[in-house]
Amino acid sequence: MTPPGSVIAEGQTQILIPSVHSTHGPGKIEAGSVFFNEQMAFNRDVSIMLLRALGREKLTVADAMTATGARAVRIAHEVPGTEVTANDIDPAAMPYIETNIALNGLTNCIASNRNMHSLFSEQTFDYVDLDPFGSPSLFIQSAIRGCRKRGILAVTATDTAPLAGAQAGKCRRRYQSEPIRGYMCHEGGLRILIAAVAREMGKFDRGMRPLLSFYADHYYRTYVQIVEGADACDEMLSHLGYLALDPATLERSVSPTWDREHHYGSMWTGPLQDKELLQRMSPEGMSQEKRCVKMLGLWRSEVDTTPFLYDMSELSSFAKLSPPSLDTMVAKLQELGRTSMTHFCPTSFITELPAAAVLEVYRANSPDTIRRNGGTY
Repeated sequence: MTPPGSVIAEGQTQILIPSVHSTHGPGKIEAGSVFFNEQMAFNRDVSIMLLRALGREKLTVADAMTATGARAVRIAHEVPGTEVTANDIDPAAMPYIETNIALNGLTNCIASNRNMHSLFSEQTFDYVDLDPFGSPSLFIQSAIRGCRKRGILAVTATDTAPLAGAQAGKCRRRYQSEPIRGYMCHEGGLRILIAAVAREMGKFDRGMRPLLSFYADHYYRTYVQIVEGADACDEMLSHLGYLALDPATLERSVSPTWDREHHYGSMWTGPLQDKELLQRMSPEGMSQEKRCVKMLGLWRSEVDTTPFLYDMSELSSFAKLSPPSLDTMVAKLQELGRTSMTHFCPTSFITELPAAAVLEVYRANSPDTIRRNGGTY
């Protein structure tokens, strides 16, 4: 029996969705309804682009909390060589998953009504996708257990308030980290999430390297490639550290150990992306193709070696001067060292230069300074 709802096209796939569903923000679970969020189409697009870019002939996939099966059936339909398990603990989800498999004529996707913890204690996969409603902290360890050697784990966190510091107590409880509020909050939140995944990996003597990690809309998302062995694990853990922000200078610094100044974290302090993989990712045929093009451009050009970002409002408040344009600021900084825009915020940038150099460039190019020196802006 076909469950109630309507059929939409997302990417190259037909999906039956419930009549009552979320269209923006993190959404909420309606009583008696299977969860679906239209705004997460971009999130699902990224999964398709990344899995295609891997170029593997065969790939076993588990979507651990699939709900309607939207991500699972898209992967099965749009990524060649995949064998997909669309799993959800809710029996009410099964008619949607089965209908969506049938809608697209899929023979490489099966519906699974299991508790993900028991599923991953019995089966392993090349790619495990963990996209829960809210925090993933309770499920990360089981998801790691479900990954094969050299597997890939994808994790979404929609509890942005704790990770970004608005609910610091929850962040401490769920992620064992001290968050940072203010202009760096979203970069900090993403790096706390990755650090939480890394600590769970360490319990299995497994290492990892991020393939793609980002903040968008109302969530954080990371894809990590598992690297086996104690040496890889130790190398991974060397990228965990603590952040200090000096309010007198705006200087950021990172330490491998906690002290009174370096008290934000622990956080992942290593790279967020695999630039070679990003170059192979194609937005063609995605449901939000224009957005995919824009974000791929930002990720590919983003400086990915030095946490943490600067924001133009932060610099303006500190220097007490009107800001130059962001384009001007980035161009001038690029003359001195590696600098780029960042996907975290449209008014922010990332640079390898110290704070003193950043402020010097800001002051020199402020419209106030230029007018004071008799120039025009």
